[in-house]
Amino acid sequence: MMNWDWNSEGWCFFFRHFVPNITIGAPVIQSPRKHTKAYLDCHLMVTNPVDHVEPLGKAGASGFTFHVEVSKDNWQELVQQIKSKGMKPGVALMPGTPIEEVYPLLDCESPAEMVLVMTVEPGLGGAEIHARNDVRALRKKYPSLDMEVDGDLGPSTIYAAASAGADCIVAASSAFGTPPCSSHFTFEKECGRITVNHLMLK
Repeated sequence: MMNWDWNSEGWCFFFRHFVPNITIGAPVIQSPRKHTKAYLDCHLMVTNPVDHVEPLGKAGASGFTFHVEVSKDNWQELVQQIKSKGMKPGVALMPGTPIEEVYPLLDCESPAEMVLVMTVEPGLGGAEIHARNDVRALRKKYPSLDMEVDGDLGPSTIYAAASAGADCIVAASSAFGTPPCSSHFTFEKECGRITVNHLMLK
């Protein structure tokens, strides 16, 4: 991946396991960190994200994104711990989660610094992306917010996501299932077109 001629600025590591245990962890970050200065974004679909803050921080993770669905009672402590380990705190939400649930995490004194909007159920690649009113609502309410969109993003859907307000695209099957082509991910801020600032390879 490091040799691909893409305008990518990071890798997204997807830790999916809505149970206390997790089968992969910090070593997955530690290994590539020895060879790259890229932004290593960790998306944790776990019930106990606070337990992974310290090991991922030590491993060299750049960003730590947790799910609002499992952090309603301790998100303030979680955000503080993430920041204390030198990582950027992000909050993710599933397609069926009301967007209003992330507002408290963005309106507080020490807010999350990024929102990850899932457009399809995690792990179900190949589904067609649907226009998300959530993305537009977030961009309207928080004009400078860093916002990622994840869910089968590719040449036929990336423009819709960017137009809705996403400034970071997470690509998986479109990146690894087809020959890489940077033109798919380049947009200009002219004539209503949008620039996608970051591309995450998952």
